[in-house]
Amino acid sequence: MQVIVCGAGRVGVGIARRLAREENDVTVIDQSKELIRTVAERLDVRGVVGNGAYPETLEEAGARDADMIIAVTYSDEVNMISCQIAHTLFDVPIKIARVRAQGYLDPKYSDLYSREHLPIDVIISPEREVSEAIMQRMTTPGAFEVKAFVDGRVWAVGVKLREDCPIVNTPLRQVAELFPDLKITIVAIKRGNKMWRAHAEDQLEGKDQIYFIADRNDVHRALEIMGEAARQARRVIIVGGGNIGLFVAKGLEKLGSMKIRMIERNRKRAELVAEELERTIVLQGDGLDRTVLREAGVTEAETVVAVTDNDQVNILASVVAKREGARRSMALINDQDYGPISESVGIDRFVDPRATTISTILQHVRRGRIKGVYSLSDGAAELIDAVALETSPLINKPLREAKLPEGVMIGAVYRDAEVLMPTGDTIINAGDRIILMSMRENVKDVEQMFRVSIEYF
Repeated sequence: MQVIVCGAGRVGVGIARRLAREENDVTVIDQSKELIRTVAERLDVRGVVGNGAYPETLEEAGARDADMIIAVTYSDEVNMISCQIAHTLFDVPIKIARVRAQGYLDPKYSDLYSREHLPIDVIISPEREVSEAIMQRMTTPGAFEVKAFVDGRVWAVGVKLREDCPIVNTPLRQVAELFPDLKITIVAIKRGNKMWRAHAEDQLEGKDQIYFIADRNDVHRALEIMGEAARQARRVIIVGGGNIGLFVAKGLEKLGSMKIRMIERNRKRAELVAEELERTIVLQGDGLDRTVLREAGVTEAETVVAVTDNDQVNILASVVAKREGARRSMALINDQDYGPISESVGIDRFVDPRATTISTILQHVRRGRIKGVYSLSDGAAELIDAVALETSPLINKPLREAKLPEGVMIGAVYRDAEVLMPTGDTIINAGDRIILMSMRENVKDVEQMFRVSIEYF
């Protein structure tokens, strides 16, 4: 597949790295010569210096033969115009644009992106994607990763095991036998820097990061068994009143009886946000100021969420809040190098907007009947939600005979409004939703399983 990526920022480089790793023909466009030189040296991609909204730049990048354009520059307008020109002049089949400004995303203007107007196939809104990720993690505070599939019926959850976790030093086969009515499947294990597909004889160790797929109704019980059943926060402080902070506050307000405080440094922004919110008290001040944090009730807060546009401020605000008495903290961190640091200084959870946005883009890059994709551990593996077609090699045979690749594990099957946990005897039917984990090297195999073959027609 030939792909043009406009923008060599964190997201652009991240998606270019992922696609090039999978042997796609990738060209990256950016106006910065330094960024293009760095990208071309580090990745197996072609670089073009120029503006992605200019026809000659797109032509130089190979737009006439491109299968897809992914526009993720820092300018919404450049992203939208790039897609328009790619469609009008070069007939590029798939056009994806990142759009930040909320004025462009109002539902009453949705017709703007039709093929007759601005022909963009997929609009990515990082702020909304990240806000949803934060909300999901706040509903399950015992997990470091949460992703919902099949309209929220199936959840994928990441948990870091404590040394005293009840299932440590127990083979996974025995864990399943101990809790036969628990609808979860442990699909992957990460120990140190190594990640692999889970096997029945694997024994878990303290500090392992595990990923499991479960019926939504069984997630809380599973976390209880693992000793991570922290209850949802009732007192929350949000540091940062930007779009993400505003979306999170609105989402929390809908959950009901929750005391929410927000700290925003800019007075005009604080006043604007206060008008938008109904039950959130907005304080104008510095989230690093202990006096302001105490005024917001930090000593009684169960969760502090730092979502300013500055990584360092988010990390420091989280640390200060914990020292002032907050039980848990979560920080928005754009620079992936800060992730390990945040954990070492006592921050409970961090959210990486780049990873969230890349996962959303990959959902539309993947071939076949793929409904959802979520990237794990910087691309080491993927969680995939797909529809089994009549031509899929998976259907009408027991899973033990399906010859799944070594790095692929099916975590759940959704059929007739019911979540089923797969066994070797499970037979997949056409139309089933399959939620699985695939190691990076097997993603192409998964795409083949869910592609429509020519015989289908």
